[in-house]
Amino acid sequence: MNRIFAVLVAVFGLLAAWACQPAATNDASLVEVGAGASSESDSQTAGGDVEDSPQATEAVSSPDAELADWPLFRGDPQATGVARSGLPDALELQWQFHVERGAFEGTPAIVDQQVILADLDGKIYALDLATGEEKWVHDTGTGFTASPAVRDGRVFLGDYLGQFYCLDLRDGQRLWEFKVEADIDASANFYGDWVLFGSQDARLYCLDAARGELVWQHELQDQIRCMPTVIEGHCFVAGCDGQLHILRLDDGQPQATVPIESPTMVTPAVRGSHVYFGTEAGSFFCIDWRQAEVVWVFQSERGQSIRSSPAVSEDVVIFGSRDRRVVALDPQTGAERWQFAARQRIDASPVIAGQRVYVAAADGRLYALDRDSGELLWEFETGGGFSGSPAVGFERLVIANTDGVVYCFGPGQ
Repeated sequence: MNRIFAVLVAVFGLLAAWACQPAATNDASLVEVGAGASSESDSQTAGGDVEDSPQATEAVSSPDAELADWPLFRGDPQATGVARSGLPDALELQWQFHVERGAFEGTPAIVDQQVILADLDGKIYALDLATGEEKWVHDTGTGFTASPAVRDGRVFLGDYLGQFYCLDLRDGQRLWEFKVEADIDASANFYGDWVLFGSQDARLYCLDAARGELVWQHELQDQIRCMPTVIEGHCFVAGCDGQLHILRLDDGQPQATVPIESPTMVTPAVRGSHVYFGTEAGSFFCIDWRQAEVVWVFQSERGQSIRSSPAVSEDVVIFGSRDRRVVALDPQTGAERWQFAARQRIDASPVIAGQRVYVAAADGRLYALDRDSGELLWEFETGGGFSGSPAVGFERLVIANTDGVVYCFGPGQ
């Protein structure tokens, strides 16, 4: 498949999704439990209380690896967008990896000193983090706008034809695949032995990560374009149906929904009891998920849509907007802390690394801003635009653009 065809398919898919037309579904809520709930020893089931269930363990790697890896779209199961690896103040370009006539829209994963990412032509790449050298490539012949998720030596990723793949991290060999009815646009997430992902067929799927068997599925009224966020045995999905959905992970049953006034494709970030995300109407929400109540709403001045997933720490929540602004708010009150004006729209999601915030714009500029003031501290300009977001691990920042170039920044030589 050449790049032109891949880009056209992706563009038409995105246009349909942006319109948030209802997906072709049957029942409003469909849950199937038990198809793959057992572990390899058949001793783990989907039922039972969260406290007693083996699925309640959400750690996905060893403590040492967790400090450096970036295994998911937003770095961790709570989608906080906060790096656990530091970055030097003076970033320098370490290497570039070029895909001829290629294009990237997803965010890389960084695991075990490797960079994993996929392009619109259907190729999944593993690159050496230190050198940018290609270690393996797996060609599916379709195309990917979603970001890969990596856990326990396996790569999980869905394409825009609805095929969900599990590959061996060591050599890229296909281990299993699972077919759904529409595009898969966002990263997967994990809960215990299970892998979770949403689709434009309006369903959230929960599969046994080892075997690819269905555990349960839950159906919404419209498309799912975000990564499901996981915390304390619960899952959060913000959908095109204008609702925040709060689900119990052990059985996929809904606990509550909160109206959010308009559709969204943003992955919710969770810290403590609060869930943060923006919408197509330019509203940014903070919701108490335990009470299923809106805490506060910030409305952008120009009403431009928000497609940038937020980064949230204990003292600030930061997101980009299609009005070219990077906005920082107080996470408790929603009061504005600062704004930064870029030259083009910002669909990519910011990353907080220490006292700096890294954010990429559609014109190919990558910015480093002061976390407390929004002051511009560093800027790097590329030839192509950014839809995908930065990934940070092992003191490196990796990002890929729509011209098929992967950039790795790190300490000066």
